[in-house]
Amino acid sequence: MACILVVDDDEHIRELIHLNLREEGYEVIEASCGEEALLSMKKRRIDLVIMDIMMPQIDGWELCRRMRQMNEELPLLMVTAKGETAHKIKGFRLGADDYIVKPFDPQELMARVKVQLKRYRTVFSRQLQIGDVELNRSTYMVRRGSERLVLPLKEFELLFKLASFPGQIFTRNQLIEDLWGHDYVGDDRTVDVHIKRLRERFEHNADSFVITTIRGLGYKLEATEP
Repeated sequence: MACILVVDDDEHIRELIHLNLREEGYEVIEASCGEEALLSMKKRRIDLVIMDIMMPQIDGWELCRRMRQMNEELPLLMVTAKGETAHKIKGFRLGADDYIVKPFDPQELMARVKVQLKRYRTVFSRQLQIGDVELNRSTYMVRRGSERLVLPLKEFELLFKLASFPGQIFTRNQLIEDLWGHDYVGDDRTVDVHIKRLRERFEHNADSFVITTIRGLGYKLEATEP
């Protein structure tokens, strides 16, 4: 189930969008301001953001810019009463993916949401984000905040595998078969070595995720909250 973040300081607009999204089967998180929205982004995976532009403190322009820095591929849909071409161009330049003007037809909004989610699912199969750690399977790059890391291939694949299924336990044999292949003849403790290295590399990212040992079974990655 896709999780959609709705950001608007107008409670009635949030409720309208929320109800329509829930009817389509989406999970919805609401935020009444930019600060709440950014906090929600840090706590869990968000699949799409619907945001108003005219908000106090952090307006939609700035929120769009910050969210795009946090996640380059996350669909950002701006909803506003301002329909001028200049405002649309500004939104697109800051990283917005789509733009709809109030008052809007809920069916049109849902159609736009579905289009953006379809695009994101294609990209998301190659990218994962856990807190401030982003993994890109296309480039095998890891971004931790503003820092870019290059991991050894097997370490990257192991981390990507665990992060793809947070909370799921994988046995050593499962990981060996998936990452090293059925014909691997080495020591199955190689998984333990790679897990140890990952823990050392990301020991300062415990507020994003931890890799837990399940005695007698294997390992699982757990997303954490600050």
